[in-house]
Amino acid sequence: MNNYFDNLDEIIKEYFKILSNEIPDFLNDYINTPAMQKQAKVSVSCGTYYSKIFKDLLWYSSLDHSVAVSLIIWNFKKDKKQTLAGLFHDISTPVFKHSIDFMNGDYEKQESTEELTTKIIMESTEIMSLLKRDNIKLEEVNNYHIYPIADNDTPQLSADRLEYTFSNGLGVKKKLWDIKDIKEIYENIEIQKNEEGVDELGFKDLKTAEKFVENMSILSNAYINNETKLTMQFLADIMKKMSERNLISKKDLYELSEREVIEKIENCKHNNISTCFKIWKNATNIGESEEKIDNKYCVNIKAKIRYIVPLVRKNGEFIRINQISENADRNIQNAINYNTKKYAYLNCKFT
Repeated sequence: MNNYFDNLDEIIKEYFKILSNEIPDFLNDYINTPAMQKQAKVSVSCGTYYSKIFKDLLWYSSLDHSVAVSLIIWNFKKDKKQTLAGLFHDISTPVFKHSIDFMNGDYEKQESTEELTTKIIMESTEIMSLLKRDNIKLEEVNNYHIYPIADNDTPQLSADRLEYTFSNGLGVKKKLWDIKDIKEIYENIEIQKNEEGVDELGFKDLKTAEKFVENMSILSNAYINNETKLTMQFLADIMKKMSERNLISKKDLYELSEREVIEKIENCKHNNISTCFKIWKNATNIGESEEKIDNKYCVNIKAKIRYIVPLVRKNGEFIRINQISENADRNIQNAINYNTKKYAYLNCKFT
């Protein structure tokens, strides 16, 4: 059997060792199932990885993200069911990730593909066999929302939100910190009780929490800048147009790799699709305007704001950082109130 952990890029190996110094024995069996391995061919970048608009991005797959989330949960909870729920939480992720939510019109929640999670797990004979072996029920692992350390509502800190903040800041979206920084921040995190008395990840001291929030704010803006929003809508529109002509199926979005789908796009002879894709792929910047630009690919999108207001331990209590730090509150408000020009455009147009 292949060992997923042996074949990782060195920087990802180091990162994972920080998240959990112990890899639970059962995890590799589930990672090696075909249903999970499909996620190795999907980038968490929502397609941005494939354009020169976004420079020097680190390749990081949906599988890498899912494994990292499971390691964080294992580190704090040592609970097999919660760890597996974290591993499976993105098992229904299609190519170009949240770009397909854009295709489905789900710009602000970006959860439209999650409904397939149970179906994909149920249809995996390998996963179902392993769950039976481990005496785990499907309903104990098919919805990570039921475990607050795994996932919770914005702006709370969960394993999922923590992981994508770490990895995106490690170079998946921007290079904001290194392994040493992540280790310092991670070692400062503990399980705390929030305002509702529910478990939540929080910080032991204010200074470290402020450092985390500062980079969180930078990333929050990057997730919804016009370059990213245009890219996600652009890929969504390509998928939609190809689907309407039966050149790609919904099944393809979940079963093909991103490289295979890109090959289909580049070979597409309809609607100027391949030409527009080539222009986007080789572009180094986009246009922005407060007015709609005619005769170009021009979009106006309101996307999901991703931000975190973590808890911090102070005098034996757990308090939201924006209540005790002006710097953190300023960064959080920067994330919440970030605005772009109304329209983003590319010098091409679908026919």
